[in-house]
Amino acid sequence: MKKIFLTIATIGLLGTSVYAADGGKKTEKTATVSYAVQNDFEGTFSDATNVTWTITSNTQKATFLSNGVKMTAFYNMNGEYLGLTQDVAYSTIGEKAKKEIASQYAGYDVNEVIKLETNGANTNFAETVYFVDLKSSAAEVLVRVNQSNDVFFFQKVK
Repeated sequence: MKKIFLTIATIGLLGTSVYAADGGKKTEKTATVSYAVQNDFEGTFSDATNVTWTITSNTQKATFLSNGVKMTAFYNMNGEYLGLTQDVAYSTIGEKAKKEIASQYAGYDVNEVIKLETNGANTNFAETVYFVDLKSSAAEVLVRVNQSNDVFFFQKVK
C-alpha cells in the first residue's frame, strides 16, 4: 500500500525544489511541514482528525480521518496542493471499466482501489481517477481508470 501512495504522490510532481521550513508541525523525522501547507490543510480539511504528517524529498503528506474515512492529502515542496487519495470499494468503478479489467486481466484479483482527486492544475490526470491494484499468483499491476471508465496500464508493482 505504501508503494501505491508513493506512486500516486510522484504522479503530480512537477519537479523538486529547495525547501525552506518556515515553522509548522514536527514529524517523526524532525522535518517540519511548511507553514503555508499547514494553514492550507487546516482551512481545507477543518474536520480532519488523527493527522499524521510525512515529509519526503518531494512531498508533504498528511494522512488523516475525515468523517471516519482515511484520506491522504499531498502537497509539493512549494506548498502547492497536488491531490487527495482515499481507499474506495471496487463497486465505485463503472461497469465498463470492470468489464475491461475482467477481460484484460483475467486471473487477477482486485487488491484495492484508490481514488485520486486533484484540482487538475498540478497533475497530468483529470480531476478524478482511480488506481486499481490487481494481483495474480505471478504478478501485481496497477491500472488507471479515468472518468470515462477507460482502463490504462499504469505500472507493474512486482
